[in-house]
Parts: sequence; C-alpha cells; structure tokens
Amino acid sequence: MPSKRISAVVLTKNEENNIKKCLRSISWCDEVIIIDDYSSDKTLDQIKNQKIKIFPRHLNGDFASQRNYGLSKAQGDWVLFIDADEAVSKELQQELKQRISDNSYLGYYIRRRDYFLNRWLKHGETGNIKLLRLAKKEAGLWKGRVHEVWEVKGSIGELKNPILHYPHPTIAKFLEKINWYTDIVAQYWKEEGRRISFWEIVLYPTGKFINNYFIKLGFLDGVPGLIISFMMSFHSFLTRSKLWLLLH
Repeated sequence: MPSKRISAVVLTKNEENNIKKCLRSISWCDEVIIIDDYSSDKTLDQIKNQKIKIFPRHLNGDFASQRNYGLSKAQGDWVLFIDADEAVSKELQQELKQRISDNSYLGYYIRRRDYFLNRWLKHGETGNIKLLRLAKKEAGLWKGRVHEVWEVKGSIGELKNPILHYPHPTIAKFLEKINWYTDIVAQYWKEEGRRISFWEIVLYPTGKFINNYFIKLGFLDGVPGLIISFMMSFHSFLTRSKLWLLLH
C-alpha cells in the first residue's frame, strides 16, 4: 500500500469534550489515527462515523510506548502528534504543508499556546513551550515513560505558528487531571528507585511557584496566571507527596 503524505496521531482517554475540535483541525491530514486508552465516556461515540483508524490499547503509565505504537501504525512519510485537547490552526496547517514539501529537516519543533480561563497565556512555564511534534516517520522514536520526548536523529527546524492548546476547561477538571497524572509519575519515580525528603516536598513546589509567577512573569497573565502558577506548584507537591506515601 503506498504511503500517505502525512499521518496525524492522537492519544485519547475520556476526551469527549475535546475530540471533535481536535479532529476538525486535522481533517486535512491524509490519515488520522486514534490510540485510545479504553475510554469510558463518549469519546469513541464522537468519532465512530468518521473515516478514522481507532486502535484500543492500555496506556499502562507509559506515554512513549503509546506514542511509538501510534507511530508504528502510521503509513505517512511524515507524522504529526496532536493531543486531544489541542488543535491545529489554519495558519499552522498551511505552514506544515509547506515545510514537509521542502524536505529541509527531519523534524520540527512547534510552539504551543495555552488557552486557560478565557485567556491566552503568554507567560509562565506554559508561555514559551516548544515541542517536537512533527517528524518523518523513520527519523526516531519516543523515549521516557513520563515527560516523553521524540528523539529524532538529524536536523530539526522550528515552525512559526503554534498549536492551540485548550487544557483544563474548569478547575475541577484541572484537579482531576493532576490527580491522575501525578499517580503515574509517582509510581514511575518509585520504580526508578528515587527517594524523597521532607525538604524537597516543601521547597520544590514553593520554588516552582516563584519561578512561574515572578521570574517567568506569570503575574502578567492576571488571575489565570496566578491560578495556573499555583496549580503547577500543587502538581509538584502532589507528585512528591505521593512518592513519599508509596515509600512509607
């Protein structure tokens, strides 16, 4: 079967509120692949009538393995990884098409803009994120069970237009996701043999808040900047507290 021009891979787990927007934004891709971690909501009902390939597979706390599985299923020369709470703008779509035609690089970093509590965030740790999300299929593999990265062997460029990110529509959803993700990270750290001290539980989250809100100018994003700085600090606190509990 001849390879397609570009494949998009989306990982899903209970994304019924996000998946339609995401899929509309990548409908121009030659192939769309969903790797679903056995969603229990209506995620799959939203996409069952569309010409999209769906592969059920347990995440098992290993994001790199899940992404590599999606990579193995893709038939495109190029693969674009998009999360279910993200979208590709029209401008980024045009830039992607242009860049994969010139073959100057094996992969591309793409900036990401976060929309949180009715505001585009410009500061803090989310304000200047660049992620390697587009690459030739054979250029490399994802590494790292958590905080996974795509290790592409070769020259890497950077795109101008960002991925649009719509995380955490409510504080409740934000807390739910933090609770789920910190379970995974804490278990991973335990298996790695990592140890935790009282002072790390106290000082690291405090330092993270100071870095995000003051040093990285999160205060310029108003109340949303304050809330996300606090929540990211709480994320660090919860991960370390859960590790401590696993070890005692």
